[in-house]
Amino acid sequence: MSSRKSTSHPFATALLFGGLVAGTTIGRRVFRSRREASALILNETLPVHSKWWRDQVKVKGDILYVALGDSAAQGIGATKPENSYVGILAEHIRQRTGSSVHVVNLSISGARVEDAIERQLPRLLDLTPDIVTVSIGANDMADFEPERFGRSVRRLFSALPASSLVADLPSFHLADGERKVTVANRIVHRAIAANGLTHVPLYKTTRRQTIALALTQVAGDFFHPNDRGYRVWASAFLPALNHAIAKLD
Repeated sequence: MSSRKSTSHPFATALLFGGLVAGTTIGRRVFRSRREASALILNETLPVHSKWWRDQVKVKGDILYVALGDSAAQGIGATKPENSYVGILAEHIRQRTGSSVHVVNLSISGARVEDAIERQLPRLLDLTPDIVTVSIGANDMADFEPERFGRSVRRLFSALPASSLVADLPSFHLADGERKVTVANRIVHRAIAANGLTHVPLYKTTRRQTIALALTQVAGDFFHPNDRGYRVWASAFLPALNHAIAKLD
């Protein structure tokens, strides 16, 4: 996910809804002002998080975990990069296996599915990972075209290792976003099944979070998840991840 204003993030739309129902023009102006100020602050963390993950590549380990994705995998909105869902999953692998973990986070803030194909997939194919997680597509919802999205998803998924854990798109909570995500997730589900990949139910997990709960799971830009939100995302991966870990023994 990226900070493009045209993109509707699941938690952003919930927060925006909360701001609008506050009612007054002044309230909406204050809401937008705070959102824009926080977005500027979080934008400054993009290179910080990216560098942190590049440095992690230098930390070798017995288990190779590779992540593909967008700014959510980078952990934008978290208090620190390791509090992203990727960081949480890496720590879970360490604790469950008792082994060191080499994390290669190939994600790029703002990435769409085509970006993952062009810039992340080639690097993945040069590696021999033990565990792969993929969460991509939310940024494609800004100008969603089902046919184009489907072609890209099928192309990406067909090139992934068969053991990859692939998340569907999260809930956008409000009507317009939900309509797009419903169509997109049908495409994602078919492509996951066609390629024998493991489905991670990110949509169902985030959908269970009511708008009231979602208000506590978003960063100051009202766009990216915060630490609590990333724990929710990680929880969607854990059952499939535990199954993948068991296969490593």
